[in-house]
Amino acid sequence: MFARSTTTPWPLVALFTAGYLAPYLLPTTVGRLDAGLPLSATQAGAVGSALLLSSAAAGFLLASRVDRVGPRTLARIGLALAVLGYGSAALTHAVPAVVAGAVIGGFGSGTATTVAASGIAAERDPHRASTLGLLCVSALAGAVYLTVPHLGAGHGQPLAAIALTSLAVWPLTGRLPVRTATPHTRVETAGLPHRRAGLVLAATLLCWSLAQNSLWGVSGRIGIDQAHLSEVTVGAVFAIALGTALVGVIGAGALGARLGRAVPIGAGTALIAGCIVLSASAHDLRTFATGEIAWNTLYPIVLSYVLGLAASLDPRGRWAVLVGSASSLGTAAGPLVGSVLSARAGFPAMGVILAVGLVVIAVPMTGVALHTGGRLLLPGTVRRRGGTPGAVVAASGGIPTGPVPEIGAPEQPVVEIPLDTPAIPAQGAYDTAGPRHAGATATGSGG
Repeated sequence: MFARSTTTPWPLVALFTAGYLAPYLLPTTVGRLDAGLPLSATQAGAVGSALLLSSAAAGFLLASRVDRVGPRTLARIGLALAVLGYGSAALTHAVPAVVAGAVIGGFGSGTATTVAASGIAAERDPHRASTLGLLCVSALAGAVYLTVPHLGAGHGQPLAAIALTSLAVWPLTGRLPVRTATPHTRVETAGLPHRRAGLVLAATLLCWSLAQNSLWGVSGRIGIDQAHLSEVTVGAVFAIALGTALVGVIGAGALGARLGRAVPIGAGTALIAGCIVLSASAHDLRTFATGEIAWNTLYPIVLSYVLGLAASLDPRGRWAVLVGSASSLGTAAGPLVGSVLSARAGFPAMGVILAVGLVVIAVPMTGVALHTGGRLLLPGTVRRRGGTPGAVVAASGGIPTGPVPEIGAPEQPVVEIPLDTPAIPAQGAYDTAGPRHAGATATGSGG
Protein backbone atom coordinates (compact mmCIF):
# COMPACT_ATOMS: atom_id res chain seq x y z
CA MET A 1 0.00 0.00 0.00
CA PHE A 2 2.50 2.62 1.19
CA ALA A 3 6.13 2.32 0.14
CA ARG A 4 8.74 2.88 2.82
CA SER A 5 10.76 6.01 2.16
CA THR A 6 13.56 7.95 3.80
CA THR A 7 12.12 11.35 2.95
CA THR A 8 9.68 13.29 5.13
CA PRO A 9 6.11 12.15 4.30
CA TRP A 10 4.61 15.64 4.15
CA PRO A 11 1.30 14.57 2.53
CA LEU A 12 0.72 12.17 5.44
CA VAL A 13 1.76 14.81 7.97
CA ALA A 14 -0.68 17.30 6.40
CA LEU A 15 -3.46 14.71 6.39
CA PHE A 16 -2.69 13.90 10.03
CA THR A 17 -2.96 17.61 10.86
CA ALA A 18 -6.31 17.99 9.10
CA GLY A 19 -7.71 14.94 10.88
CA TYR A 20 -6.50 15.84 14.36
CA LEU A 21 -7.39 19.54 14.27
CA ALA A 22 -11.03 19.00 15.29
CA PRO A 23 -10.19 17.31 18.63
CA TYR A 24 -7.57 19.98 19.36
CA LEU A 25 -10.13 22.75 18.83
CA LEU A 26 -12.89 21.01 20.76
CA PRO A 27 -12.83 23.37 23.80
CA THR A 28 -13.36 26.51 21.72
CA THR A 29 -15.79 24.74 19.38
CA VAL A 30 -18.00 23.57 22.26
CA GLY A 31 -17.71 26.91 24.05
CA ARG A 32 -18.85 28.84 20.99
CA LEU A 33 -21.72 26.44 20.32
CA ASP A 34 -22.93 27.20 23.82
CA ALA A 35 -22.57 30.97 23.35
CA GLY A 36 -23.77 31.32 19.76
CA LEU A 37 -26.67 28.88 19.59
CA PRO A 38 -29.69 28.14 21.81
CA LEU A 39 -27.88 25.25 23.48
CA SER A 40 -27.07 24.60 27.10
CA ALA A 41 -23.52 23.78 28.16
CA THR A 42 -24.46 20.11 28.43
CA GLN A 43 -26.06 20.09 24.97
CA ALA A 44 -23.06 21.82 23.42
CA GLY A 45 -20.81 19.24 25.04
CA ALA A 46 -23.01 16.50 23.60
CA VAL A 47 -22.51 17.93 20.10
CA GLY A 48 -18.75 17.86 20.63
CA SER A 49 -18.97 14.28 21.88
CA ALA A 50 -21.02 13.31 18.81
CA LEU A 51 -18.32 14.81 16.58
CA LEU A 52 -15.59 12.78 18.27
CA LEU A 53 -17.66 9.60 18.35
CA SER A 54 -18.26 9.94 14.61
CA SER A 55 -14.52 10.38 14.10
CA ALA A 56 -13.79 7.28 16.16
CA ALA A 57 -16.41 5.29 14.24
CA ALA A 58 -14.65 6.12 10.97
CA GLY A 59 -11.44 4.67 12.33
CA PHE A 60 -13.05 1.45 13.49
CA LEU A 61 -14.94 0.99 10.20
CA LEU A 62 -12.09 1.83 7.83
CA ALA A 63 -9.02 0.44 9.59
CA SER A 64 -8.89 -2.63 7.35
CA ARG A 65 -10.21 -0.99 4.18
CA VAL A 66 -7.51 1.54 3.32
CA ASP A 67 -5.72 -0.82 0.91
CA ARG A 68 -8.99 -1.97 -0.63
CA VAL A 69 -10.33 1.51 -1.41
CA GLY A 70 -6.95 3.13 -1.98
CA PRO A 71 -5.19 5.78 0.18
CA ARG A 72 -5.70 8.65 -2.26
CA THR A 73 -9.38 7.95 -2.86
CA LEU A 74 -10.18 7.44 0.82
CA ALA A 75 -8.24 10.57 1.84
CA ARG A 76 -10.14 12.68 -0.67
CA ILE A 77 -13.47 11.26 0.53
CA GLY A 78 -12.56 12.14 4.11
CA LEU A 79 -11.44 15.67 3.26
CA ALA A 80 -14.57 16.25 1.17
CA LEU A 81 -16.78 15.15 4.06
CA ALA A 82 -14.85 17.43 6.42
CA VAL A 83 -15.23 20.44 4.14
CA LEU A 84 -18.92 19.72 3.58
CA GLY A 85 -19.77 18.95 7.19
CA TYR A 86 -17.81 21.62 9.03
CA GLY A 87 -18.44 24.21 6.31
CA SER A 88 -22.21 23.75 6.38
CA ALA A 89 -22.25 23.76 10.18
CA ALA A 90 -20.29 27.03 10.20
CA LEU A 91 -22.70 28.75 7.81
CA THR A 92 -25.99 27.88 9.50
CA HIS A 93 -27.66 28.72 12.80
CA ALA A 94 -30.20 25.89 12.68
CA VAL A 95 -29.29 23.53 15.49
CA PRO A 96 -30.22 20.27 13.64
CA ALA A 97 -28.08 21.35 10.66
CA VAL A 98 -25.16 22.21 12.94
CA VAL A 99 -25.38 18.82 14.65
CA ALA A 100 -25.59 16.97 11.31
CA GLY A 101 -22.65 18.97 9.93
CA ALA A 102 -20.54 18.24 13.00
CA VAL A 103 -21.24 14.51 12.73
CA ILE A 104 -20.46 14.44 8.98
CA GLY A 105 -17.33 16.51 9.50
CA GLY A 106 -16.25 14.27 12.35
CA PHE A 107 -16.52 11.21 10.12
CA GLY A 108 -14.42 13.02 7.53
CA SER A 109 -11.76 13.88 10.13
CA GLY A 110 -11.68 10.26 11.27
CA THR A 111 -11.30 9.07 7.68
CA ALA A 112 -8.38 11.41 7.06
CA THR A 113 -6.73 10.31 10.30
CA THR A 114 -7.20 6.66 9.33
CA VAL A 115 -5.34 7.10 6.04
CA ALA A 116 -2.62 9.16 7.71
CA ALA A 117 -2.10 6.62 10.50
CA SER A 118 -1.92 3.74 8.00
CA GLY A 119 0.69 5.55 5.93
CA ILE A 120 2.75 6.70 8.91
CA ALA A 121 2.89 3.11 10.19
CA ALA A 122 4.55 2.10 6.92
CA GLU A 123 7.33 4.66 7.30
CA ARG A 124 10.84 3.65 8.33
CA ASP A 125 10.53 5.92 11.38
CA PRO A 126 6.84 6.16 12.37
CA HIS A 127 7.70 7.98 15.61
CA ARG A 128 9.34 10.81 13.68
CA ALA A 129 6.38 11.10 11.30
CA SER A 130 3.80 11.12 14.09
CA THR A 131 5.89 13.69 15.99
CA LEU A 132 5.90 15.96 12.95
CA GLY A 133 2.13 15.56 12.70
CA LEU A 134 1.64 16.49 16.35
CA LEU A 135 3.98 19.45 15.92
CA CYS A 136 2.00 20.76 12.95
CA VAL A 137 -1.42 20.30 14.53
CA SER A 138 -0.26 21.88 17.80
CA ALA A 139 1.12 24.91 15.96
CA LEU A 140 -2.00 25.29 13.82
CA ALA A 141 -4.34 24.89 16.80
CA GLY A 142 -2.36 27.48 18.73
CA ALA A 143 -2.64 29.91 15.82
CA VAL A 144 -6.39 29.34 15.66
CA TYR A 145 -6.78 29.90 19.41
CA LEU A 146 -4.95 33.21 19.07
CA THR A 147 -6.83 34.31 15.94
CA VAL A 148 -10.44 33.26 16.49
CA PRO A 149 -11.16 35.64 19.43
CA HIS A 150 -10.39 38.59 17.13
CA LEU A 151 -12.86 37.44 14.45
CA GLY A 152 -15.98 38.13 16.48
CA ALA A 153 -18.47 35.99 18.35
CA GLY A 154 -20.29 33.02 16.89
CA HIS A 155 -19.91 29.30 16.49
CA GLY A 156 -18.72 29.35 12.88
CA GLN A 157 -15.09 30.46 13.18
CA PRO A 158 -13.48 27.28 14.61
CA LEU A 159 -15.62 25.06 12.36
CA ALA A 160 -14.64 27.13 9.34
CA ALA A 161 -10.96 26.84 10.32
CA ILE A 162 -11.20 23.04 10.25
CA ALA A 163 -13.02 23.11 6.90
CA LEU A 164 -10.45 25.45 5.34
CA THR A 165 -7.58 23.30 6.62
CA SER A 166 -9.12 20.23 4.98
CA LEU A 167 -9.54 22.17 1.76
CA ALA A 168 -5.92 23.32 1.84
CA VAL A 169 -4.66 19.76 2.33
CA TRP A 170 -6.65 18.42 -0.66
CA PRO A 171 -3.97 19.18 -3.35
CA LEU A 172 -1.38 17.15 -1.41
CA THR A 173 -3.47 13.99 -1.76
CA GLY A 174 -2.23 13.74 -5.34
CA ARG A 175 1.05 12.45 -3.92
CA LEU A 176 -0.63 9.57 -2.10
CA PRO A 177 -0.59 6.14 -3.78
CA VAL A 178 -3.60 4.96 -5.76
CA ARG A 179 -2.57 1.32 -5.89
CA THR A 180 -4.53 -1.04 -3.67
CA ALA A 181 -3.24 -4.24 -2.17
CA THR A 182 -3.47 -7.35 -4.30
CA PRO A 183 -5.68 -10.24 -3.14
CA HIS A 184 -2.52 -12.30 -2.51
CA THR A 185 -1.17 -9.64 -0.16
CA ARG A 186 -4.45 -9.37 1.71
CA VAL A 187 -4.52 -13.12 2.31
CA GLU A 188 -0.98 -13.13 3.69
CA THR A 189 -1.57 -10.24 6.08
CA ALA A 190 -5.23 -10.78 6.91
CA GLY A 191 -4.61 -11.46 10.61
CA LEU A 192 -3.72 -8.68 13.02
CA PRO A 193 -0.24 -9.22 14.47
CA HIS A 194 0.43 -8.69 18.17
CA ARG A 195 -3.29 -9.05 18.86
CA ARG A 196 -3.03 -9.18 22.64
CA ALA A 197 -0.61 -6.25 22.85
CA GLY A 198 -2.77 -4.20 20.48
CA LEU A 199 -5.93 -4.83 22.48
CA VAL A 200 -4.21 -3.91 25.73
CA LEU A 201 -2.77 -0.74 24.21
CA ALA A 202 -6.16 0.28 22.75
CA ALA A 203 -7.97 -0.28 26.07
CA THR A 204 -5.37 1.57 28.12
CA LEU A 205 -5.10 4.49 25.70
CA LEU A 206 -8.89 4.90 25.86
CA CYS A 207 -8.59 5.32 29.64
CA TRP A 208 -5.46 7.46 29.24
CA SER A 209 -7.22 9.89 26.90
CA LEU A 210 -10.31 9.92 29.10
CA ALA A 211 -8.23 11.04 32.09
CA GLN A 212 -6.46 13.76 30.09
CA ASN A 213 -9.67 15.22 28.70
CA SER A 214 -11.50 14.92 32.01
CA LEU A 215 -9.10 17.54 33.33
CA TRP A 216 -9.05 19.55 30.09
CA GLY A 217 -12.83 19.79 30.05
CA VAL A 218 -12.96 21.45 33.49
CA SER A 219 -9.62 23.30 33.53
CA GLY A 220 -11.32 26.62 32.80
CA ARG A 221 -13.68 26.15 35.74
CA ILE A 222 -10.77 25.24 38.03
CA GLY A 223 -8.97 28.46 37.12
CA ILE A 224 -12.02 30.71 37.45
CA ASP A 225 -14.01 29.09 40.27
CA GLN A 226 -11.30 27.57 42.48
CA ALA A 227 -8.17 29.63 41.75
CA HIS A 228 -10.28 32.83 41.42
CA LEU A 229 -8.59 33.97 38.22
CA SER A 230 -10.14 36.12 35.52
CA GLU A 231 -11.15 34.65 32.18
CA VAL A 232 -8.39 36.68 30.49
CA THR A 233 -5.75 35.26 32.83
CA VAL A 234 -6.97 31.70 32.34
CA GLY A 235 -6.88 32.22 28.57
CA ALA A 236 -3.31 33.49 28.80
CA VAL A 237 -2.28 30.39 30.77
CA PHE A 238 -3.84 28.16 28.12
CA ALA A 239 -2.05 30.06 25.35
CA ILE A 240 1.31 29.61 27.09
CA ALA A 241 0.49 25.93 27.66
CA LEU A 242 -0.13 25.42 23.95
CA GLY A 243 3.23 27.04 23.24
CA THR A 244 5.02 24.70 25.62
CA ALA A 245 3.21 21.80 23.94
CA LEU A 246 5.17 22.68 20.80
CA VAL A 247 8.37 22.53 22.84
CA GLY A 248 7.31 19.12 24.10
CA VAL A 249 6.74 17.81 20.59
CA ILE A 250 10.10 19.15 19.41
CA GLY A 251 11.74 17.55 22.43
CA ALA A 252 10.13 14.21 21.63
CA GLY A 253 11.44 14.42 18.08
CA ALA A 254 14.95 15.27 19.27
CA LEU A 255 14.93 12.50 21.86
CA GLY A 256 13.83 9.93 19.30
CA ALA A 257 14.42 6.30 20.27
CA ARG A 258 17.36 6.93 22.60
CA LEU A 259 15.36 5.77 25.63
CA GLY A 260 13.22 3.25 23.80
CA ARG A 261 9.47 3.59 24.23
CA ALA A 262 8.87 2.08 27.67
CA VAL A 263 10.61 4.83 29.67
CA PRO A 264 8.89 7.82 27.99
CA ILE A 265 5.47 6.14 28.17
CA GLY A 266 5.71 4.84 31.74
CA ALA A 267 7.62 7.65 33.42
CA GLY A 268 5.85 10.31 31.32
CA THR A 269 2.41 9.05 32.34
CA ALA A 270 3.44 9.05 36.01
CA LEU A 271 4.63 12.67 35.70
CA ILE A 272 1.36 13.63 33.98
CA ALA A 273 -0.52 12.15 36.93
CA GLY A 274 1.38 14.47 39.25
CA CYS A 275 0.59 17.47 37.02
CA ILE A 276 -3.12 16.62 37.13
CA VAL A 277 -3.10 16.53 40.94
CA LEU A 278 -1.27 19.87 41.05
CA SER A 279 -3.59 21.59 38.57
CA ALA A 280 -6.81 20.22 40.11
CA SER A 281 -5.78 21.39 43.60
CA ALA A 282 -4.73 24.90 42.48
CA HIS A 283 -5.95 27.86 44.51
CA ASP A 284 -3.65 30.50 43.02
CA LEU A 285 -2.14 31.51 39.70
CA ARG A 286 1.30 30.00 40.29
CA THR A 287 0.02 26.52 41.11
CA PHE A 288 -2.58 26.55 38.33
CA ALA A 289 -0.15 27.78 35.68
CA THR A 290 2.59 25.35 36.75
CA GLY A 291 0.26 22.36 36.60
CA GLU A 292 -1.34 23.27 33.27
CA ILE A 293 1.91 24.21 31.51
CA ALA A 294 3.83 21.17 32.74
CA TRP A 295 0.94 18.89 31.80
CA ASN A 296 0.65 20.32 28.27
CA THR A 297 4.40 19.94 27.80
CA LEU A 298 4.42 16.26 28.75
CA TYR A 299 1.16 15.22 27.08
CA PRO A 300 2.32 15.36 23.42
CA ILE A 301 5.63 13.71 24.28
CA VAL A 302 3.96 10.63 25.72
CA LEU A 303 1.28 10.60 23.02
CA SER A 304 3.90 10.62 20.25
CA TYR A 305 5.58 7.54 21.72
CA VAL A 306 2.25 5.76 22.15
CA LEU A 307 1.35 6.46 18.52
CA GLY A 308 4.76 5.23 17.43
CA LEU A 309 4.29 2.08 19.52
CA ALA A 310 0.88 1.44 17.93
CA ALA A 311 2.37 1.93 14.47
CA SER A 312 5.12 -0.59 15.21
CA LEU A 313 2.59 -3.34 15.98
CA ASP A 314 1.44 -3.61 12.36
CA PRO A 315 3.22 -2.30 9.23
CA ARG A 316 -0.17 -1.88 7.54
CA GLY A 317 -1.22 0.61 10.21
CA ARG A 318 -4.35 -1.16 11.40
CA TRP A 319 -3.37 -1.06 15.06
CA ALA A 320 -2.37 2.60 14.71
CA VAL A 321 -5.88 3.36 13.42
CA LEU A 322 -7.69 1.24 16.01
CA VAL A 323 -5.64 2.61 18.90
CA GLY A 324 -6.21 6.17 17.65
CA SER A 325 -9.94 5.51 17.41
CA ALA A 326 -9.98 4.16 20.97
CA SER A 327 -8.24 7.35 22.03
CA SER A 328 -10.99 9.36 20.34
CA LEU A 329 -13.60 7.48 22.37
CA GLY A 330 -11.80 8.45 25.56
CA THR A 331 -11.51 12.04 24.36
CA ALA A 332 -15.25 12.16 23.70
CA ALA A 333 -16.15 10.83 27.15
CA GLY A 334 -13.56 12.87 29.06
CA PRO A 335 -15.43 16.16 29.53
CA LEU A 336 -18.53 14.36 30.81
CA VAL A 337 -16.51 12.27 33.26
CA GLY A 338 -14.65 15.33 34.50
CA SER A 339 -17.87 17.25 35.04
CA VAL A 340 -19.47 14.40 36.98
CA LEU A 341 -16.42 13.75 39.17
CA SER A 342 -15.87 17.43 39.96
CA ALA A 343 -19.55 17.96 40.77
CA ARG A 344 -19.72 15.00 43.16
CA ALA A 345 -16.25 14.95 44.70
CA GLY A 346 -14.76 18.38 44.04
CA PHE A 347 -11.80 19.37 41.88
CA PRO A 348 -8.97 18.16 44.18
CA ALA A 349 -10.54 14.72 44.68
CA MET A 350 -11.19 14.48 40.95
CA GLY A 351 -7.50 15.12 40.33
CA VAL A 352 -6.47 12.38 42.76
CA ILE A 353 -8.87 9.87 41.19
CA LEU A 354 -7.63 10.62 37.68
CA ALA A 355 -3.99 10.47 38.79
CA VAL A 356 -4.41 7.08 40.47
CA GLY A 357 -6.11 5.76 37.34
CA LEU A 358 -3.22 6.98 35.17
CA VAL A 359 -0.61 5.34 37.38
CA VAL A 360 -2.51 2.05 37.24
CA ILE A 361 -2.84 2.00 33.44
CA ALA A 362 0.79 3.08 33.02
CA VAL A 363 1.81 -0.44 34.09
CA PRO A 364 0.22 -2.37 31.17
CA MET A 365 1.16 0.39 28.70
CA THR A 366 4.80 0.08 29.75
CA GLY A 367 4.51 -3.69 29.57
CA VAL A 368 3.33 -3.51 25.97
CA ALA A 369 6.24 -1.21 25.09
CA LEU A 370 8.72 -3.63 26.66
CA HIS A 371 7.15 -6.74 25.14
CA THR A 372 7.04 -5.39 21.61
CA GLY A 373 10.54 -3.93 21.47
CA GLY A 374 10.56 -0.95 23.79
CA ARG A 375 13.84 -2.12 25.36
CA LEU A 376 17.09 -0.67 24.14
CA LEU A 377 19.21 -3.13 22.17
CA LEU A 378 22.96 -2.98 21.85
CA PRO A 379 24.22 -1.57 18.55
CA GLY A 380 24.44 -4.33 16.01
CA THR A 381 22.13 -6.68 17.89
CA VAL A 382 20.04 -8.78 15.53
CA ARG A 383 17.01 -10.77 16.63
CA ARG A 384 14.05 -12.46 15.03
CA ARG A 385 10.48 -11.39 15.73
CA GLY A 386 7.56 -13.72 15.13
CA GLY A 387 9.66 -16.02 12.94
CA THR A 388 9.77 -13.48 10.10
CA PRO A 389 13.14 -13.26 8.34
CA GLY A 390 14.65 -9.88 8.94
CA ALA A 391 16.71 -7.87 11.39
CA VAL A 392 15.80 -5.38 14.09
CA VAL A 393 18.77 -3.23 14.94
CA ALA A 394 18.92 -0.63 17.70
CA ALA A 395 21.76 1.85 17.69
CA SER A 396 22.39 5.28 19.09
CA GLY A 397 19.47 7.53 18.27
CA GLY A 398 17.49 4.60 16.96
CA ILE A 399 19.25 4.71 13.57
CA PRO A 400 20.78 1.46 12.28
CA THR A 401 24.51 1.67 11.66
CA GLY A 402 26.93 -0.66 9.93
CA PRO A 403 26.32 -3.20 7.19
CA VAL A 404 23.04 -4.71 8.37
CA PRO A 405 19.94 -5.57 6.32
CA GLU A 406 16.91 -3.32 6.54
CA ILE A 407 13.87 -4.54 8.45
CA GLY A 408 12.04 -7.15 6.44
CA ALA A 409 14.88 -7.66 3.94
CA PRO A 410 15.18 -11.20 2.54
CA GLU A 411 18.00 -13.21 4.03
CA GLN A 412 20.90 -14.27 1.77
CA PRO A 413 21.39 -18.02 1.49
CA VAL A 414 24.39 -19.73 3.04
CA VAL A 415 26.33 -21.44 0.25
CA GLU A 416 28.44 -24.47 1.15
CA ILE A 417 31.95 -24.23 -0.33
CA PRO A 418 33.94 -27.45 -0.63
CA LEU A 419 37.42 -27.18 0.88
CA ASP A 420 39.14 -29.41 -1.69
CA THR A 421 38.06 -27.48 -4.79
CA PRO A 422 38.30 -23.84 -5.84
CA ALA A 423 35.41 -21.82 -4.45
CA ILE A 424 33.72 -20.52 -7.58
CA PRO A 425 30.04 -19.81 -6.89
CA ALA A 426 27.60 -20.23 -9.71
CA GLN A 427 26.32 -17.13 -11.39
CA GLY A 428 23.46 -15.62 -9.38
CA ALA A 429 24.03 -17.96 -6.41
CA TYR A 430 23.83 -15.07 -4.01
CA ASP A 431 20.78 -13.49 -5.59
CA THR A 432 18.25 -16.31 -5.32
CA ALA A 433 16.61 -14.86 -2.25
CA GLY A 434 15.76 -11.58 -3.90
CA PRO A 435 17.41 -8.35 -5.01
CA ARG A 436 20.76 -7.47 -3.53
CA HIS A 437 20.75 -4.74 -0.88
CA ALA A 438 23.73 -2.47 -0.66
CA GLY A 439 25.71 -3.24 2.41
CA ALA A 440 23.57 -6.24 3.45
CA THR A 441 25.21 -9.08 5.34
CA ALA A 442 24.36 -12.74 5.15
CA THR A 443 22.48 -14.10 8.11
CA GLY A 444 22.45 -17.72 9.06
CA SER A 445 19.53 -19.83 10.18
CA GLY A 446 20.38 -19.49 13.84
CA GLY A 447 19.31 -15.80 14.13
